[in-house]
Order: sequence, then structure tokens, then C-alpha cells
Amino acid sequence: MKGAPFRYWRDPLCVVSCAAYAVNRWLLKPHFAMGPFMRGHFNDCLLIPAALPLVLWLQRRLALRTHDGVPRAGEILLHLAVWAFIAEGAGPWLTHHGTADWWDVLAYSAGAAVCYVLWRWREMPCWKA
Repeated sequence: MKGAPFRYWRDPLCVVSCAAYAVNRWLLKPHFAMGPFMRGHFNDCLLIPAALPLVLWLQRRLALRTHDGVPRAGEILLHLAVWAFIAEGAGPWLTHHGTADWWDVLAYSAGAAVCYVLWRWREMPCWKA
């Protein structure tokens, strides 16, 4: 049985991730003392679930994506690799601003793994009858 089409920017995980990013970035971090994870890596965990649906929606509109299913593992891994390379490799090297932090790559990867499981949970063997 084929599932409902992926809702892209209206996907609940995308909406919650964008809201969590905004709350942490503009309300919590500037006004409250928080630990290193919340200050430095929480928003990094939200990169894939917040940004990937928007990118895939754009790719679908430009006919670069051929389906409306939930993101496949290859799509998630490709975007994870590209964004990690840009944000932690090429970006700091080209702009001489910021530093490459491989803990950020770990946070991006953790967020990618969680969103893959949440997007694909109905297909997991433990849920099949």
C-alpha cells in the first residue's frame, strides 16, 4: 500500500524543527544561560529535518526530483554530505570566517538519522504485521 505523498515544507517534522530552531535561536540563546549542547549543537541537529524538505520541494518544482515520497536514505545522505562539506569545510576555508567543527557534522548526522527514522517509521519491520 502506497503512503500519502510527502508534504515537504508542511511536513510536521519540518514545521516542528523550524519552530524549535527559531525558539532556540531568538528566544532561548539570547536570554538564558544554557549548556554547550543547546548553545552550540541543538540547532545543528535540526539542519536536515528543517532544511531538507524545503530543498526537496524546490527540486520537485524544478523537475529535479521525480517523486513525492518521503526522503530516501540516499537523498538524506547526499544533502548531509554536501551541507557538511560547505558549512564545515569549504565555507570556513573560503571565507576565513568561522571554524570547521566536526562536532557540528556529528550533530547534523544525528539529526539526519532521527528524521530518517521518523519519516520511515511505518516502513520499519517492527511495525509490519
